[in-house]
Amino acid sequence: MMDLISRTTTLNGKTFSLWEYSPSIPAAAVFIVLFALTTGFHIFQASKKRTFYFIPLIIGGLFEVIGYVGRILAYYNQDSLGIYILQSVTLLVAPALFSASIYMILGRVIVLTQSEAYSPIRSRFLTKIFVCGDVLSFLVQSGGGGMMAKSSTQNLGKYLVLIGLFIQVIFFGCFMVCSGLVHMRLNRNPTASSMQSRWTKHMYMLYIAGVLILIRSLFRVAEFANGRSGPIQSHEFYLYIFDSILMLGVMVGFNIVHPGEIIGRRPQGEGFQLSPQDISSEALAYERK
Repeated sequence: MMDLISRTTTLNGKTFSLWEYSPSIPAAAVFIVLFALTTGFHIFQASKKRTFYFIPLIIGGLFEVIGYVGRILAYYNQDSLGIYILQSVTLLVAPALFSASIYMILGRVIVLTQSEAYSPIRSRFLTKIFVCGDVLSFLVQSGGGGMMAKSSTQNLGKYLVLIGLFIQVIFFGCFMVCSGLVHMRLNRNPTASSMQSRWTKHMYMLYIAGVLILIRSLFRVAEFANGRSGPIQSHEFYLYIFDSILMLGVMVGFNIVHPGEIIGRRPQGEGFQLSPQDISSEALAYERK
């Protein structure tokens, strides 16, 4: 049947191949179900624990579902430019949305533990700086992903995606260093507030998610650097090993170690800070569990 399905489209009078392989329906279907389940659970957790700063992660999960639905549609419409762009862009930018929620966790942990003095960047600016970098990465990758579907702008699109990925890697790398410094300093000189709440497992989950996202981003850099003729873009299993499984791990990990256990209140006041009442009530409620 696949021999009857076209893998090419015509743009500006030139034949241009969108796919180097036929997308797998079973693989895409499995990840549609898995991402739908973890995203649905995140929606429930965010509603129950009021972790509204996890909305970007939830949107990212929905993007993953849409992306794999797009790959199933692409199996039957391999000459459809719209479907190709849909699945390509949603899967490409979803981790940037995951990162946005992860950035917000550190700012709230700093406020919760009253460790402002240990952070290289003040908490009210920390989240804003990294989220702005994430938004920039998101926009650049989105624009580049759309342009790569056209033969006339393919090279420019590839360079934009690479720039967006490098922005994401640089900002996320700096964030991980910042997180490590705060954690190390809190271990050496615990604050009174840090001793009243179990915040460390949430930092470790942050590191695990960060490493998974960094590995995935470096994989994407290698993918686009090698181009369409490279082995990564020519074989679908690389996508599922170094993107799908890793990003599913991020979402499931935060289902298991959910920050709403200690930082589930809606931010109060300017920036992303919590009020002292919210801090004390969250720590006390967690201790009673």
